[in-house]
Amino acid sequence: MTADPTMARIGQGVELHHHQGRREAARDLFAQIWDDIGGEQGEPLHVCVLAHSMADTQDDVHEELMWDLRALAAADRVTDEQVAQVGVALPVAGLYPSLHLNLSECYRKLGDLDRAREHLQQARAGIGALGDDEYGQLIKGGLEQLAEQLGETI
Repeated sequence: MTADPTMARIGQGVELHHHQGRREAARDLFAQIWDDIGGEQGEPLHVCVLAHSMADTQDDVHEELMWDLRALAAADRVTDEQVAQVGVALPVAGLYPSLHLNLSECYRKLGDLDRAREHLQQARAGIGALGDDEYGQLIKGGLEQLAEQLGETI
C-alpha cells in the first residue's frame, strides 16, 4: 500500500465537512481537487470517492444527484486492486451500498419514489459486501431508515 496524496486531500475535505461543519470550505477544496484530477477523466477511484464526497456538500438536491451519479459511473471502472493500493479494506463491491443509498435518498427528496426504491433494492443487494464494522453499521442503519421513509421493511 502506498500513500495516495489525492485520497489524503479528499480526506481533508471530509474532515472539514463532517467533523468541523465547514461545508463550503469542503466544497471549495473538493472543487479544486476535481480540477486537479481532470474531472471525470481522472483516475476512477479518485473520481468515485471525490464525487461521492462532493455530493454530500451540495445545497441543491439536483446538484447532489448529479455528483452521486458521477460517483456511481466511476465506481463501475474501479478495480479491487486500485482500492487495495490506497489502503481501503473493502472490495469495490463494498462501495455500492453507500452509492445506491445516496442515490435513493436523492430520488426520495425529489419525489421519484420508484427510482428511490430501485436504488434502495440495489443497495440492499450489495449489503453482503459490507463488514460488521462501524462503516457497515452506518450504511445498514441508513438503509433501514430510508426503507422506513419509503414505507418498506428491510
